[in-house]
Amino acid sequence: MKPFKNSLFLKIITKLSNKYIIVTLGFLIWLLFLDANSYLTQKELNQTIDNLEEDILFYKNEMEKDNAVLEKLDNDGTYEKIAREKYHMKKPNEDVYIIRKK
Repeated sequence: MKPFKNSLFLKIITKLSNKYIIVTLGFLIWLLFLDANSYLTQKELNQTIDNLEEDILFYKNEMEKDNAVLEKLDNDGTYEKIAREKYHMKKPNEDVYIIRKK
């Protein structure tokens, strides 16, 4: 076995015992893990932002689809047709007969 003073462990400890290195390592650990704006917190917040941006794109596409359907309904005048067929609505003094296929 090598003498203790020539070991790699002793060399590392000697280099790390410098007060500037200790303060710098402490500062980096504080910034990466302990601070309110730490790397881990920022990573979670960025992931949340990405998910919300995906939701925004999804809902914008859904709005475009719904607007296209509404324009089609408005242009063709099919509100009455849908109201009668789907919701079984009727005009006053009118009888509606529903025929269901077996």
